[in-house]
Amino acid sequence: MFKGSIVAIVTPFSTAGKSASGGEKTVIDENKLRELIDFQINNGTSGIVPCGTTGESATLDFQEHEAVIRITIEQAKKRVPVIAGTGSNSTAEAIMLTQQAASAGADASLQVSPYYNRPTQKGLYAHFKAIANSVKIPIILYNIASRTGVNIEPETIAQLANDCKNIVAVKEASGSLAQMSRIKELCPKEFDLMSGDDGLTLPVLSIGGTGIISVVANIVPADVANLVAAFAKGDLKKAKELHFKLLPLIKAVFLETNPIPIKTAMGLLGLCAPELRLPMCAMSPDNTEKLKKALKDYGLLK
Repeated sequence: MFKGSIVAIVTPFSTAGKSASGGEKTVIDENKLRELIDFQINNGTSGIVPCGTTGESATLDFQEHEAVIRITIEQAKKRVPVIAGTGSNSTAEAIMLTQQAASAGADASLQVSPYYNRPTQKGLYAHFKAIANSVKIPIILYNIASRTGVNIEPETIAQLANDCKNIVAVKEASGSLAQMSRIKELCPKEFDLMSGDDGLTLPVLSIGGTGIISVVANIVPADVANLVAAFAKGDLKKAKELHFKLLPLIKAVFLETNPIPIKTAMGLLGLCAPELRLPMCAMSPDNTEKLKKALKDYGLLK
């Protein structure tokens, strides 16, 4: 069901005076978000994830969260699926956000594992099952222990896939191909494995993955889409060429915590303002120079 290059889209902000803390107040730049959605679809992206990690969901209030998802659904116009990021470390909050997204017309939901709480595997199972039971839309699990503090074990993923008919895929960002292979082994054949790490897209495809939920696609959507498409067509030579072409750029957009580098890159390329919300802050000068070099080497920046 879920395949190809799906972008974890940034949330573009514009400044609007001073905040209560004395810094610059930022608001969602709706027009720019709509432009970015069209840019993605016109360049072969297979789906849009609003309000993910890259979309700075942690610093969006509920009204903004609802607005970003609604705008994305409106602008996508059913041309590609919209997979709303509606996870939380509160099960009740995740249910509320997911039901809201489903009512707005989202095609699916991306559910990050609860962060900070560090639930047991039993708790993770109960959390995701409660969310899945609260809606009819498909659910994609999101496993990224480096940011949440807890790994969803393959056995837990398989149990959820078997017990909840609308838990249909996982975005796997554990970095472990062994773990991903175990997921493929244990889960139903129709359960989709998607890479959550741009640098592992090709290796994940090689073990039966269906695509990538990508950060770097924010700036090079066509190349990421073409990599997945080439593999699907059996053109391993082209897929490998794109894989190795992308690697230095991928490294650069993870020089600091996502989404700092990708938003900085988008600012440099004129795609959107590089505005971030605290505690995300401006990229260091040294790393900005490294990022500029990677963009120039790729042919994106003069």
